[in-house]
Amino acid sequence: MAKKPKVSVAPSAAKLPRIEGDPTSFHQHNPSWRFSKMEFCDPYGWHILNAPMVTEIRGKLCNFESMTWAEILVTGKKRNHQIPVGQLVPAARKRLIEIGQGDLGQVVSLHLTGTQRVWGILREGVLHLLWWDPNHGICPSILKNT
Repeated sequence: MAKKPKVSVAPSAAKLPRIEGDPTSFHQHNPSWRFSKMEFCDPYGWHILNAPMVTEIRGKLCNFESMTWAEILVTGKKRNHQIPVGQLVPAARKRLIEIGQGDLGQVVSLHLTGTQRVWGILREGVLHLLWWDPNHGICPSILKNT
């Protein structure tokens, strides 16, 4: 009785790369933001924010605009980083599929405060804002020696 590997979803042969050339060519540019993908529903929606919170987040994003992507993601990689989708909690991975983003390899997490994060999809130096994560619940940190 020989075992045969099973695949839940057959890979598509028609996939093409979204970005041709050097994927880090945007690193020397300042960040830009897009808002069309922002989620306004649970569990990671922006709808829970009040005006002072929006003002605070806006200020933090404005501060990021004074940096390059290299400074944000390379120099500041302990706080801001690209996360493989496979490391996200199951609910976040499921939501990506529901909104037609199931083919993503990674998403970006920007640290705002102790537990507050902004999540987005980085394409050619533009971060398409996606989720508001006030409790660091999309990809919880696993503390060493605990």
